[in-house]
Amino acid sequence: MITALSWIPKGSLKAVPDAAEPPSKEEIKELIESGAFAGSVDGSNEDEEEMEEEEISEVDRAKAVAEAFGKSSNSKKSSSMEVDEMAAAMKELDMDNYDEEDDGIELFSSGNGDLFYASNELDPYLKDAADDDEDDEEDIDDTTIKPTDSVIICARNEDEVSHLEVYVYEESSTGSPNMYVHHHIVIPEFPLCTAWIDCPLKGGDKGNFVAIGSKDTPTIEIWDLDVRDEVLPCVQLGGVEEMKIIKKKKSKKIRKPKYKEGSHTDSVLGLAWNKEFRNILASASADRKVKVWDVATGQCKITMEHHTKEVQAVAWNHYAPEVLLSGSFDQTVVLKDGRQPSHSGFKWSVMSDVESLAWNPHSEHSFVVSLEDGTVKGFDIRAAQSGSDSDLKPSFTIQAHDQDKGVSSISYNTSAPNFLATGSMDKTVKLWDLSNNEPSCITSHKPKAGAVFSISFSADNPFLLAIGGSKGELHVWDTLLDANVSRKYGNNQS
Repeated sequence: MITALSWIPKGSLKAVPDAAEPPSKEEIKELIESGAFAGSVDGSNEDEEEMEEEEISEVDRAKAVAEAFGKSSNSKKSSSMEVDEMAAAMKELDMDNYDEEDDGIELFSSGNGDLFYASNELDPYLKDAADDDEDDEEDIDDTTIKPTDSVIICARNEDEVSHLEVYVYEESSTGSPNMYVHHHIVIPEFPLCTAWIDCPLKGGDKGNFVAIGSKDTPTIEIWDLDVRDEVLPCVQLGGVEEMKIIKKKKSKKIRKPKYKEGSHTDSVLGLAWNKEFRNILASASADRKVKVWDVATGQCKITMEHHTKEVQAVAWNHYAPEVLLSGSFDQTVVLKDGRQPSHSGFKWSVMSDVESLAWNPHSEHSFVVSLEDGTVKGFDIRAAQSGSDSDLKPSFTIQAHDQDKGVSSISYNTSAPNFLATGSMDKTVKLWDLSNNEPSCITSHKPKAGAVFSISFSADNPFLLAIGGSKGELHVWDTLLDANVSRKYGNNQS
C-alpha cells in the first residue's frame, strides 16, 4: 500500500544521485544501542518483553537444535534424489568422451566463426559490442533525472517491508507519459506521513530531503534523496535514547524506553514543512502533542499540548508562516500563532475525527478540514478573531464521500482558485468547486487504487493529481482530460 506521497519540485534532484557510503562500525553500534531496532515504543504492556535473559537464551538454543534436527532429517530423505540428479548431469556432460572431440580450430576460415576479417564492419563481435555501447547509453539516459522531469516520492509498505520509492514522471507531447521507479530507499518502520524539505542540511543553498513519520516509533527520520542505496537517515528527530530494564515481581523484567530530550513518545501521524522558515518542521503525534523542530540542529523548539487525543494533521499558513493548524481525534481543529505565544489560540469543534487539513493557497484566511464521517468543512479564521463562539461555525459543509468512509486526504490546486480534490476510503477521488462557499462536485473518479490514502496536486503541473492507496500502485491523473474540468479550468493551465 501507498500511505503517503509528496511531489518534489522540478530541478530539485541531482541528475545522477550519489552512491551511498557503507555505515561505519560506530554508526551501526550507535543505531543498535539507541533502540532503533525495537519493534514498539509502548513499554506499558506488561505482557510483552517479560522474559528473563536466561529464558530468552534457552529459547534460542532450543530453536537452533530443532533447526539442526530438521536439516539432518531432510537431508536423509533427499539423499537418493540428489544422487539421481548428479548422475543425470554427468550423463549430459558426457565427460567420458571429453578428450575425443575432433572439432579442430581453423586459423583462416570463412563464415561467422572467422578469427580474421577484412574490416571491423564484417566482424560480428565488434558489431555486438557497438550495440552494447548503445544499450549502455540508453541505460545511462534512463537513470539521469532531467530538469523537466516531475518527481514523486511515495511511502510504501509491501509484504511487511517498508520503503520510499522515487518515481520519475516524464511527460510527452506525442504520446502517453512515462512513469517509472528511479530508485528506492528501505526504511525500518511502517510509514504514515511524509514532508519534502529543501533546507541545506549538508551545506550549499538548497537540499533535497524527505521527512518521514512512522507507526510504532517516535522518531522522525530525514533521508537524503540525492543519495542512492542509503541505509541510515542523515538526521533523526527525537526517538529512543536507550531501553531500560526494569525488574518486576517474581524476577521478571520488562524493557522501558528512555526517550531523547524533546522527543515524541508515540507514532508520528502528520508532518508539515515551513516553506518560509526552511529549517522548521511541525509534527503531530499519537502522544497528543504537536511539536515544532529545527531540522538544522535536530532540536525540538516548541511542544504544544492543546489536544486531548491523537493529533492527526498539521498545516502551516501560506501567507502567515508563523500560523499553524492542528487537527485531532478529539474532534477539534486548533490555530496557534507563533507571533503571540502567550495566546491560547482558536479552537473549532468539527463533530468528527480529523483526517486531513489544508490551507487555501489563494486566501490567507480560509482552510478546509476532512473528517472521518465523510464530510469536508470550510472555515474562515476572521470569524474566530471576532471573539464570538457563534462565529466558529463552518462556512460550508459537504457530504463529500460515504458517511462510513473517511475523507483521508485533500489537496488544493495551486493554479485554479477554489479547486479542491478529495480522496476517500470509499475508493473514489472527487473534484470540487468551492466558489462563494457554495461547493459543487465537478467530477468523480475511481482510479483503481483501492482505498485512497493520499492525494496531491503538483505545483509544477497543477492539474496533475498523484493518488496512492491500498493497492500499492501510484496513479497520476491528468484532470484536464476530464471534459468538465477542461471546460471550467482549461484557461488556467500553465
